[in-house]
Amino acid sequence: MKDILTNNRRSFLRNLAGTGAAAMLPFKSFALLAPADPAKGHVFTSQPYLQDPGPTAMTVRWITNMPAYSWVEFGETNDLGQKAHSVTDGLVDAYNRVNRVQLNGLKPGTTYYYRVCSKEITGFEPYKLTYGETINSEVFSFRTFEERPAKVSWLIMNDLHDRPASIPHLMGLRGDAPYDFVFFNGDVFNYQTDEQQIVDHMLTPCTDTFAATAPFLYVRGNHETRGSFRLHWHEYFSNPRGQSYFSFTHGPAHVIVLDTGEDKPDDTPVYAGIVDFDAYRREQAAWVEKEMQTPAFRKAPFKVILMHIPPFYSGDWHGTMHCRELFNPLFNKYKVDICISGHTHRYGVHPPVAGEHNYPIIIGGGPQDGKRTLIRVTADRRQLQLHMQDDAGKEVGSYTLKA
Repeated sequence: MKDILTNNRRSFLRNLAGTGAAAMLPFKSFALLAPADPAKGHVFTSQPYLQDPGPTAMTVRWITNMPAYSWVEFGETNDLGQKAHSVTDGLVDAYNRVNRVQLNGLKPGTTYYYRVCSKEITGFEPYKLTYGETINSEVFSFRTFEERPAKVSWLIMNDLHDRPASIPHLMGLRGDAPYDFVFFNGDVFNYQTDEQQIVDHMLTPCTDTFAATAPFLYVRGNHETRGSFRLHWHEYFSNPRGQSYFSFTHGPAHVIVLDTGEDKPDDTPVYAGIVDFDAYRREQAAWVEKEMQTPAFRKAPFKVILMHIPPFYSGDWHGTMHCRELFNPLFNKYKVDICISGHTHRYGVHPPVAGEHNYPIIIGGGPQDGKRTLIRVTADRRQLQLHMQDDAGKEVGSYTLKA
């Protein structure tokens, strides 16, 4: 009997060492460990990009093409002097490619310098770790938010649909106007294919333009829910609460971000039975009503909603109507000040309509030349101003709210 058990165990281990081992790995490990063109040597697949900003914290993300141990060196001068890495349940996050390091304990309203470092791991045995080449980025800088800023501003893009050149073009429209962060309001992609698409069509144009020195936040549109890589999308972005829907307070604005999901019914044949967005939207409706009862929301001079599918002016498809059914009564009841959306590819400014939506709905355009927009929001404790430009730089919409 002992020999039978020993032989069975050896057979199991042989299978585990072969293709059967892949089945034992968490699903997301394939995206995190798969080498991306190792013939290049150890290189950065993406430069660092900033996420989830705050007065005392900033998240730095980047990708390498080979599994590595990675960290951030940072400080208030170019000398840096401090080091941070990511730890999960006592284990330093290593032997991965997609990196996320949160810098905590920072000073509000302070400029920090940083660089990212990755040391390739060429061998990872139970009792022996073998390192390879270490690569370092150049030194970048960012500024933390003020604790209670008197004035805030941010930029919004939406419906780019795999047109990476739109990012630097639209960012160029702002001129020298300052901004605190950029918000992508869904449908940056047509569907999720692989990591290289995320790098080429979003991360690279962002880091080439702004994202190594100014953070961005990002909510899914209906197109980010499609494609074989859709479950890995979240591994490349960090939002407040670590979820696809979230809220944050920035100066006089309390912002609620909703993930509106797909625009067609869950049982639509093209979804093949593998979506459940009705329940997901109901989950968000329950959460958002609790959020709207918090002091942070109630006391904010301006209450802003960001969501890809607008609750009106988007036809009568299921996604729009379900958002209207679930969210619009809450927006009216708790006196939302403004809702900013995309999805329709037709920009527009829609003032409040009594008995329907008691708040303005702003819809950004895209994705074709002549239809793309850049929205700029600025707010202090007295007023919130929104200006929308088309891709020729012409103002095509504006709205002002008094506190």
